[in-house]
Amino acid sequence: MVIQKEKKSCGQVVEEWKEFVWNPRTHQFMGRTGTSWAFILLFYLVFYGFLTAMFTLTMWVMLQTVSDHTPKYQDRLATPGLMIRPKTENLDVIVNISDTESWDQHVQKLNKFLEPYNDSIQAQKNDVCRPGRYYEQPDNGVLNYPKRACQFNRTQLGNCSGIGDPTFYGYSTGQPCVFIKMNRVINFYAGANQSMNVTCAGKRDEDAENLGHFVMFPANGNIDLMYFPYYGKKFHVNYTQPLVAVKFLNVTPNVEVNVECRINAANIATDDERDKFAGRVAFKLRINKT
Repeated sequence: MVIQKEKKSCGQVVEEWKEFVWNPRTHQFMGRTGTSWAFILLFYLVFYGFLTAMFTLTMWVMLQTVSDHTPKYQDRLATPGLMIRPKTENLDVIVNISDTESWDQHVQKLNKFLEPYNDSIQAQKNDVCRPGRYYEQPDNGVLNYPKRACQFNRTQLGNCSGIGDPTFYGYSTGQPCVFIKMNRVINFYAGANQSMNVTCAGKRDEDAENLGHFVMFPANGNIDLMYFPYYGKKFHVNYTQPLVAVKFLNVTPNVEVNVECRINAANIATDDERDKFAGRVAFKLRINKT
């Protein structure tokens, strides 16, 4: 024989719920007395307070071993990479000579990028250094001693400086300038005390044929030792890294050309197939003429 459970009315359910929330007979709130709730809240207060204190202490101890100026570990940047300017999403430099808007964005980016290199700014903020040797600046016992930077003047970029240039870095005439820069690595002595330079070429035979002639500024794509070592953003506040400008003179029009630029330095490897940006950079260049 099946005994049917008595169905409670809506009013009974509400009354039972009210009694659970607050029972006036036992003075219990949500099934617990005030003393019980006080012990629970005290336990969690002590427990989470202890966790917070332990986390804070751990972070404080860890931060004592970290410098605000120099990273403790930088093995990911053992070999500096190269990058181009103007910076594009896919490293494609596409110019349509008859369409001003197609290259005006590149010109605007280059104007902003090269502004810190103006000779007047460099003369005001940076030093005239002796070429051919590293510009080392020891702390001499002074913690976080600020570093001076060597001048790299915009006029060193010759026909790619953009100063008084009616061709807008050559983009309006189909002879564009592309700037090569080395990524910064703190305390890295690039070149191992030997001269170094940047070279560019077409990646394949057909690219080399379509690339045509080009000139580099400074001459031969040289990068001087005096711009190294780099001591970090907080130390080297006014540091402006050296640049190499490549002006392409007669790229075959309406053809996509694959260009690769490498830095030739004794202590920078450029043949690591696992890292396409280690000491080199590849980009596509296309000059459209209608």
